[in-house]
Amino acid sequence: MTGPLPDPFADHPDWAPHPPRPIQIVPATGRRDLRGKRVSIGLPGLGWRNDLRADEQVVQSSRTYVPVIPEHEWYRAEDEQIEVFAPLVPVERVWVETLDSRPSASTHQSESSVRLVSLDSPAHRAPVPVFEADSVTGRRVVHVEGATEHRDLRAVTESYSGTDGDICVRVTPEMEWYRWAWRGQPPTTLEVPVHLLWIE
Repeated sequence: MTGPLPDPFADHPDWAPHPPRPIQIVPATGRRDLRGKRVSIGLPGLGWRNDLRADEQVVQSSRTYVPVIPEHEWYRAEDEQIEVFAPLVPVERVWVETLDSRPSASTHQSESSVRLVSLDSPAHRAPVPVFEADSVTGRRVVHVEGATEHRDLRAVTESYSGTDGDICVRVTPEMEWYRWAWRGQPPTTLEVPVHLLWIE
């Protein structure tokens, strides 16, 4: 046989896996409900720090601040109902992850290795299919089943051949991912075919 292999989804677009809604990062100024939201902090032109969670805003001396907690500490505080130290960051230096509208399956294009971004705000890549990723263990993933998106998951393995012959990755809820670190308690995992998984 000569020539490229045919696209199995070409005549059946409903069969093609749909990407999840991409993440949009927006300023926290003017937003009220920040508790538990994923945030980035930093300064335009300098750089950004991610993997953080916010708590409720506080006002001190007419300035608004956001308590910001490393994500693993936030999960631990929620799980064990304890208080953790949270530095107060001026609200104008905090950016919040929100979900954008869902693109169609046909809009996904492989990104080149060089991607330029603006330094005016934090950048976030579009969702990437797991089968296109170099490595996935420890990454945030989205399990897409039809119109349902299962988020707040982490991959605990690389791709492997599953029991039914599918190429799969095992995933776990983020709470269990972090509990595994602070308690050493192995997480419960779910085997998911790679065509249903996207790196967030």
